[in-house]
Amino acid sequence: MSNAIYELPIAVNEQVLNYAPGSPEREELKRMLKTLKSKKINVPMYIGGKKINTKNKVEMRPPHEINHVLGTFSKGDGTHVTKAINAALAAKKDWENMPWQDRASIFLKAADLLAGPYRARMNAATMLAQSKNAYQAEIDAVAEFVDFLRYNVQFMTDIYMQQPESVPGIWNRMEYRPLEGFVFAISPFNFTSIAGNLCAAPAMLGNTIVWKAAETQIYSAQVIMEIFEAAGLPPGVINLVHVDGPVAGDIIFNHPDFAGLHFTGSTGVFKHLWKTIGNNIGKYKTYPRIVGETGGKDFIVAHPSADAKEVATAMVRGSFEFQGQKCSASSRAYVPKSLWNNIEKYMKADLDSMTVGSPEDFSNYINAVIDERAFDKITNYIAQAKKDKKAKVIMGGDYSKKEGYFIDPTVILTTDPRYTTMEEELFGPVLTVFVYNDKDFEKTLKLVDTTSPYALTGSIFAKERSVINFASEALKNAAGNFYINDKPTGAVVGQQPFGGARASGTNDKAGSILNMYRWLSPRTIKETLVPATNYRYPFLGDD
Repeated sequence: MSNAIYELPIAVNEQVLNYAPGSPEREELKRMLKTLKSKKINVPMYIGGKKINTKNKVEMRPPHEINHVLGTFSKGDGTHVTKAINAALAAKKDWENMPWQDRASIFLKAADLLAGPYRARMNAATMLAQSKNAYQAEIDAVAEFVDFLRYNVQFMTDIYMQQPESVPGIWNRMEYRPLEGFVFAISPFNFTSIAGNLCAAPAMLGNTIVWKAAETQIYSAQVIMEIFEAAGLPPGVINLVHVDGPVAGDIIFNHPDFAGLHFTGSTGVFKHLWKTIGNNIGKYKTYPRIVGETGGKDFIVAHPSADAKEVATAMVRGSFEFQGQKCSASSRAYVPKSLWNNIEKYMKADLDSMTVGSPEDFSNYINAVIDERAFDKITNYIAQAKKDKKAKVIMGGDYSKKEGYFIDPTVILTTDPRYTTMEEELFGPVLTVFVYNDKDFEKTLKLVDTTSPYALTGSIFAKERSVINFASEALKNAAGNFYINDKPTGAVVGQQPFGGARASGTNDKAGSILNMYRWLSPRTIKETLVPATNYRYPFLGDD
């Protein structure tokens, strides 16, 4: 029985290891890559604390080595979704009634397990399944995921400490209940940390979860479940199912106990899910919470006062790290005519020095895109740009799927600021550049704000402070995460909470206390210490 208010370890951002030649982390990671590739595994579903296997096995292959089989996962059907819902509801009472410090301890332990004994395994699994190089895996699958776990525990306790004022004779309290029902988490392929956070953040607050991971991320999702189990997460709190989206949606969005959706994925899918929930609103016991982070068409704008080398570096890093498969990746750039020649020269030198290939070769900066469907979509845009009069492929443009889904970093120069690749999300290593006349900077900012339906990330490069202030105001609704003199990627938990508005989502800021509030249903409690015994108020007295 608790009789104290406990203070947590102060959350700090996890150190990012650099994996330099000769470093111990590099050698350990290389050994782990060999170990994981040497054996084929079957990834089960996790329902009610049990590992569920089926006869329907789906192969898992590295995007960069499509002839190699990492193993299979057991694909489920609607019966497994129903079992996962039942398991979540069965576990809910004990989980939400568990003392907050015990729930906190589980996720703090998970963070330390991830940062310690599971570090190499999580990185290796992400590298193999999602074709991330060592550094991209480290900043995502370990550092950011650890940060989510530690900071969210801190945010949880900060919320619990927020209590209303009381006056003499009355004790007012605020109880932060979890949602009534279960939460459905749908996670993407591109960030292992997002996958872990989408299910863990609501769970910390006493919610129970049905989780569907992207099929191309299931290999590393299994490691997440193993870490949670090793940390002491009770059975049924987080249930991982491997089913087709429509199969899960048909059952979950018709269930009366559906209480919330935690989603990261495409804008089109999110809009469809929102519409489905709206159409079914009369079936639910409560209004579901809908939290989503979706697409982006993220920009870099350079002012004539900017430094050309700084802009070029930001464009290269922001557009091509992890093959541009970040919802925050810069995919459109607006460059003044006076700077373009130098920026082009610096970018070309950088791209010429990059190699494309397997992440298991640490010298490769660029790896494979996630699957054949993505490869075909992205390369169709490149092929079309090679034909169009308003566009020209000036760097890269080559691709092959003979051994893996490899696309060279590609830069398209367009004379039309509303050219297709300036407007539509490609989600690949393609950057489109529009060169504007220096005198048209203000007009260009209006173009930036109105060209895309998205509003996720963006950046401005300038030396003049008045220009920075003007651009920040002009673009205040164009990006939920806005960067000044930096690339528009790399948000850090606790430092730059992440999320955008417009077609980019609900802007509930993952990695902040704002997201955590969404998974709570507060109850105000007023306790009168000495109740009244007379109904009469003083105004009723005689004069």
